[in-house]
Amino acid sequence: MNETTTNLNDVDMATLHQLVEKYQVDPEAGHSTWSARVQWLGGFRAEAQVRELPPVRADEPTWLAGTDTGPNAVEHLLGALGQCLAVGYAANAAVRGIRIDALEITLRGEIDLPVFLGLAGGNAGYDRINVEVHLDADAPRDQLEELHRHVLATSPVGNTLANPVQVEARLAPAASSD
Repeated sequence: MNETTTNLNDVDMATLHQLVEKYQVDPEAGHSTWSARVQWLGGFRAEAQVRELPPVRADEPTWLAGTDTGPNAVEHLLGALGQCLAVGYAANAAVRGIRIDALEITLRGEIDLPVFLGLAGGNAGYDRINVEVHLDADAPRDQLEELHRHVLATSPVGNTLANPVQVEARLAPAASSD
């Protein structure tokens, strides 16, 4: 990559290189905590608040007794995986000097609704998520294959889904009505 290049794939290369250098020197500095707050809005509607950004709505489709005002949680999950992979392709291609001309990621999975509704036993979540990546970039196929393997191996959302993650949930004490 040309040293004068400051932006590739809409990635601020100076900031990216600063982060890489910082975490090479001090890997502990790269440990970060992320959070979200979700508020129920009635029915099957809820919204997630993240940082100071506008809230992100979730709802179920009408055929699942929702009001269809937003994607449902499992659709958000597919979107989160796809978005995480897109960031991975943009950043890692830029670091390798690869210009991306077009990138589209299609994700699909099946949910067993009788399990979700408590009518059957089994896994209430996805058993498998199929991802198809359409990548048009200025690099030979072998470099794109290596980029693909690297992005999949380093995706935080992909790794969270692929590896068991401990979820600790507790019911907070009820607010006093005094």
